Amino acid sequence: MQVRNRRSANWSLEAAPWSAKKACAHVLGRLHEWGYRETDVAAAGLTELLVRTAVADGGRRVSVHLADQNRQALIVALSHRPGLAAADTAVLPALTRLGAVSCGTDTADDGRRLWAVLDL
Repeated sequence: MQVRNRRSANWSLEAAPWSAKKACAHVLGRLHEWGYRETDVAAAGLTELLVRTAVADGGRRVSVHLADQNRQALIVALSHRPGLAAADTAVLPALTRLGAVSCGTDTADDGRRLWAVLDL
């Protein structure tokens, strides 16, 4: 995944039950460094759901990617387990309920990507 012309960060984590909480800490820490503190609840909820869903794919690791632009954050979780179908239909409405202004999922050679955009 390449991100250009904006700040970005990424983390690789073991696909384990604790990974979602660790990812939340990373994402919130970086958003705070960038000066965003108003949306902690929504950012944590989105990150947790994205990572829990990626972990459930059964791969060995997940990666989390974060970028900001124009007072919006893009949060992406990648499962690193190729050959999967698109996420179940309950994930996208759940992301929207948690505050995503846009969200999606797709599959690629490197696994399933789940993403959400959050207004900051």
